[in-house]
Amino acid sequence: MRILYFTRSDSPHDQRFLTAISGSGYEVYALRLEAGSQALLTPPGVTEVEWKACRRDFRFIDLLRLLPRLKKLIKQIQPDLIHAGPIQSAAFLAAATGFKPLLSMSWGYDILRDVERGRIWRWVTNYTLKHSDRLAVDCETVAEKAERLGYARDRMILFPWGVDLEYFSVESGTEAAEKWRREMGWEKYFVILGLRAWEPIYGMDVLARAFVLAAQDEPNLRLAMLGHGSQAHEIYRVLTEGGVSDRVFFGGRVGYNDLPGYYCAADLYVSPSHIDGSSVSLMEALACGRPALVSDIPSNMEWVKPGKTGWLFKDGNAQSLADAMVSAYHSKTLTSMQLAARQLAINKADWNKNFKILRMAYEVLEKEFKYKKV
Repeated sequence: MRILYFTRSDSPHDQRFLTAISGSGYEVYALRLEAGSQALLTPPGVTEVEWKACRRDFRFIDLLRLLPRLKKLIKQIQPDLIHAGPIQSAAFLAAATGFKPLLSMSWGYDILRDVERGRIWRWVTNYTLKHSDRLAVDCETVAEKAERLGYARDRMILFPWGVDLEYFSVESGTEAAEKWRREMGWEKYFVILGLRAWEPIYGMDVLARAFVLAAQDEPNLRLAMLGHGSQAHEIYRVLTEGGVSDRVFFGGRVGYNDLPGYYCAADLYVSPSHIDGSSVSLMEALACGRPALVSDIPSNMEWVKPGKTGWLFKDGNAQSLADAMVSAYHSKTLTSMQLAARQLAINKADWNKNFKILRMAYEVLEKEFKYKKV
């Protein structure tokens, strides 16, 4: 089967999808709507499609310019299936070509947030869904929202993207974790890890404010903040003016190879996101046996059960998060939570098992449309 994988730009998630699809024996073509940073290379076995991509964020007016180009490319490649997302960019453009079969893939924020940005966004979303032969979603929260938008549940493919359970494990990260804690002098402290992007949607500014409050009550707390983003100035200001910057490790953006060590170095993983699907970083933390403290948004609540795999706090409320961090520090059940977190990842977040669901969708669509063509 020949698959055209059409994405907005490029990301580690795209890399993983492309590698897995190609590794499953499919002939894969990768097409990026936007130019991106070119920091990530197309995985071996995948053919990169060259075309004049957007040099900035895609806008709906670009449809007039890009649609003829995409139709020409489709005619040249002659794919058996197009796998496209996010919904209002790559999937929308693919839907506008009229090509079938189209598997549109939600990235979570497109269905949960972007559809609410105005009438044109809702129209584009509805148009794309109407012309999608299947819709891939990563959690029940996104599925429910898509159903409210009118997409039939029986045409959805529900699968959390999942993680590599061998790569993300206690065994894979312990040596690096112990070395890092020794170098930091944090062996006896309670280490909290936050590594979402420093953008408004992910609430890392809330984590900064909460840590200032929590550190005033409990001096044994330490915070490792990885990543970067547009809120960097505000986050540094909050922690500095709060007098706790000496208890914070700023690691910047870290490579994939370093992640297991950081997860295993932490006693608690925190995700304060305001909008999310099934968060891959949350699944990675669980796979490494880290209890999680997360905002009480519906998608997080599909993964974290208070008292079993972690704690919840009121979304956007720094005091609620601070209180929960202190409670986690004093918890007597961290060891049992670590075991439960790992088991949850095994049961629900196995990339190799979950990817088979997507492969089945490919096969169903291929057979369905071959039959229609006959």
